[in-house]
Amino acid sequence: MATLTEEERNTLIALANEARRRAYAPYSQYPVGAALRTRSGRIYTGCNIENAAYPHCICAERVAIFKAVSDGEREIEAIAVVTPNGGTPCGGCRQVMAEFGLDTIVLIAHPDGRLLQQTTVRDLLPGAFTPKDLER
Repeated sequence: MATLTEEERNTLIALANEARRRAYAPYSQYPVGAALRTRSGRIYTGCNIENAAYPHCICAERVAIFKAVSDGEREIEAIAVVTPNGGTPCGGCRQVMAEFGLDTIVLIAHPDGRLLQQTTVRDLLPGAFTPKDLER
């Protein structure tokens, strides 16, 4: 399992907070930003993007993960999520994060930069459905 220094945590939180400022959240007024680091050391960011047709919205965490995957990354070491009130990733995001590593470090932070919680995907999604569950 990866470990993060305080500087690395702070960098991911700052980048997630910057991404949060670009969120398109006119309906919920709940801007979220995410920043993740892959095993190769690359960092990807994402923000939530809403749509008047609500089912077509996408969360910040999935934007960052999909950007990483579209660039060929498959191993996520850590992801920081900044929400207005310290909210944690939704169930859909937890499932997507599980696809790329149950031991991924998850940092939940406040917009003022405070780390509110450090956990793992495994702890956020006990009993996760993973590719192993599809084995015959």
